[in-house]
Amino acid sequence: MKFDELTPSNWIMFAIKNYDNPNSVTYEDFEKDLNKIKYIKRLFRRYETHSELKTHLILNHIIVMYNVFGDAATPLLFYKIEATHWPALKAFMLVLNRLPSTLNKEIDPECLQQLNLI
Repeated sequence: MKFDELTPSNWIMFAIKNYDNPNSVTYEDFEKDLNKIKYIKRLFRRYETHSELKTHLILNHIIVMYNVFGDAATPLLFYKIEATHWPALKAFMLVLNRLPSTLNKEIDPECLQQLNLI
């Protein structure tokens, strides 16, 4: 299966192919790790609606994504998270030194400022 572009029909296979968690023994463990994306999306929505940014929690979820999916976490996060939240996502990825240089535009300055306080 080719993964030139993630689509609704191939993104889960891409995630499975790139999943590497030695402590995981069941599909439920995989789903639990994949659900980190849902938590990140929820936290970004809270930031958008209530201006409440839980930097440590979002950082933890993103770090877990990179720990179990490796570099594949980048396309998975950009595919599953709405484009309106990409500037905030880019700020977190920049702080973690995981942001591809081609995407280092339109970074949320307020989010980046709060991350620099850590």
